[in-house]
Amino acid sequence: MLRLLRFALLFLVCGLGIASVVASSPGHAFWWQSKPTASLEIPVENLPPEARQTLILIKRGGPFPYSRDGITFGNREGLLPPQQRNYYREFTVPTPGLKHRGARRIVAGRAGDYWYTADHYRSFKRIREASNGAR
Repeated sequence: MLRLLRFALLFLVCGLGIASVVASSPGHAFWWQSKPTASLEIPVENLPPEARQTLILIKRGGPFPYSRDGITFGNREGLLPPQQRNYYREFTVPTPGLKHRGARRIVAGRAGDYWYTADHYRSFKRIREASNGAR
């Protein structure tokens, strides 16, 4: 019993130590990556062809190939600019050769802001569209 209590105390102390390090690292998510800024952009023409096609479908309102396309993206990672709940929606970018959804996504904001992730939300690049007034 005493051994179990010592283990629990050690576990608690270690956990609090890790939590304090993470909490004291402003601007970093749990995987230690900095938040995106305006300099982390990708021109729409540099997106993979499947991402460009997904962006067209988003702007048209569909139809989308995956049942989970269009669900709320909660931004739990905190990498995108903070917004009210239900502001962001996520859409799958197909990956050739995969039989499942893969890691690539476009996250769309209600104001017409679009974000691309190739690594399932570990990093984002804001999609920069042509300078004809679009984002």
